Amino acid sequence: MTTKRSVDALLRLLAWMSPAFPVGAFSYSGGLETAVNDRRLATAHDLRDWIGLLLHRGTLWNDAVLLAHAWRCHDDAHELAELAALAQALAGSAERYRETVLLGDAFMDAATAWPHDVFDRLKKGTPYPISVGAISAAHGVAIEDTLAAYLHSGVSQFISAGIRLGVAGQKDGVAILAHLETDIASVADRAAASTLDDLGSATILADTASMRHEIQQTRLFRS
Repeated sequence: MTTKRSVDALLRLLAWMSPAFPVGAFSYSGGLETAVNDRRLATAHDLRDWIGLLLHRGTLWNDAVLLAHAWRCHDDAHELAELAALAQALAGSAERYRETVLLGDAFMDAATAWPHDVFDRLKKGTPYPISVGAISAAHGVAIEDTLAAYLHSGVSQFISAGIRLGVAGQKDGVAILAHLETDIASVADRAAASTLDDLGSATILADTASMRHEIQQTRLFRS
């Protein structure tokens, strides 16, 4: 199932996935800060590989699968509630849980500038990818576009965190984003055709880094 592309839908998607959209994503690193602190990442090449794994086999992949399912069931309040509970249960740490639900709540709150009855079907504490998927579908944004934009935004956020942590420079960050373009498109295509049976990750170091961040004494980020 797809939705016909329109200029209005594109403009909304650009606004929602913009770094200026007030969700507070800049304050989270998804455990990247601990990985840098533990010296698992020291170069731009390390950062690129780390993000690539998250994209294909980690949190970004699972988020994409959840988003795609939320997009398809956006008009079913019961199914959205069950999906939200599943996404909460999949959060691998307390910080990861807070990150996804707080971003989801912030996204829903800001997106109400574009009124729609979909907001009546989304409860407080709905994880971020589900909020984005359901709201995008309700506003006629194509699933492929939503996934590509969401993944691009997630990759960009990890790159931004890596730059602030001193692993890469601005030019390195742009090069990483360019290098991962094909990966983003590929993962978006796979996720658009995915089912919940495709959920799963194989990024143990990233998952444990997120857990270890909870007890890290000096921190720039909230996760």
